[in-house]
Amino acid sequence: MDDRLKHLKEQFIADFSAVKAAEELTALRDKYLGRKSGLLTAERKRIGTIAAEARADFGNQVNQLNNEVEEQLAELGKQFAAQSEAAALARETLDVTLPGTQPPRGHLHPITLLRQKIEDIFVAMGYTVCDGPEIETSFYNFDALNIPPAHPARDSADTFYLSNDLALRSQTSTIQIHAMQRMKPPLRVIAPGRVFRRDTPDPTHNPMFFQVEGLNVDRHITMADLKGTLQQFVQLMFGQGIITRFRPSYFPFTEPSAEVDFQCYICAGEGCRVCKGSGWIELGGSGMVHPNVLQAVGIDAEEYSGFAFGLGIDRMAARMYDIDDIRLLYENDVRFLEQFS
Repeated sequence: MDDRLKHLKEQFIADFSAVKAAEELTALRDKYLGRKSGLLTAERKRIGTIAAEARADFGNQVNQLNNEVEEQLAELGKQFAAQSEAAALARETLDVTLPGTQPPRGHLHPITLLRQKIEDIFVAMGYTVCDGPEIETSFYNFDALNIPPAHPARDSADTFYLSNDLALRSQTSTIQIHAMQRMKPPLRVIAPGRVFRRDTPDPTHNPMFFQVEGLNVDRHITMADLKGTLQQFVQLMFGQGIITRFRPSYFPFTEPSAEVDFQCYICAGEGCRVCKGSGWIELGGSGMVHPNVLQAVGIDAEEYSGFAFGLGIDRMAARMYDIDDIRLLYENDVRFLEQFS
């Protein structure tokens, strides 16, 4: 073998034995096989300077040494690749027998939980759940509900108007009007949903809140049916033995009208912080459907009568969950919401 090639081979063997990492292997490859400055590459370029009678033999020696170098570098590269793969597998090994990390699960909002419970109670009593648009004309929001043009509720200070004739609904009673137009008596419906009023936010008021309205229209419906229905609802919602009371009131769409209270389910009427010492908690408004409302939707008020009621879901939730500020229900604070399930 050519003396220079023999010396180069010995030098490669020494350098090869010192390689301990893949990065060093790359440097060694460049040192001997690099296209521009590789030591073996330089010997290839020297072939043309060798005498013609010795050129073939020298070329074979260069090629043989080049092949040996490539084979040894490739073999060591495979070893480093296998070591790297084994280390990666060791780092990424997953013991499938270990218990998994349970991600936190969300749950329904307290308003939704209460709304579903209310719906379940009334559906069990034979009522149908109805829905309707949140943007209404003056006919559905006021006229059909017997609310006269001069009534304060129609003032822009109380209602969110979108135009002269369109407004965000201020009560879910609008859904009852739609229901009476679509369905013929007898009918029993409840209408839960969002309503909007120009209220200044405070612990008991919010510009957007939730209501559920109830309506029962049939022949011979009386105030006694209304009282019995709400009494049954209160007992299913808050527990047996809870009683209700009715106080005279006024609403344009009912006559006679009454505010409904129920005995405090915490203190059983003795007086506590929840009922503010009175022993009673306000439930909502109610009454017999005004004949003008029935006539507005084409129902004969001489043949049919009905009762209606409206309950505030937000305030009911505040009472049930002991929340002292209903604004907390709408602030999306996870620390607050995760208390409910």
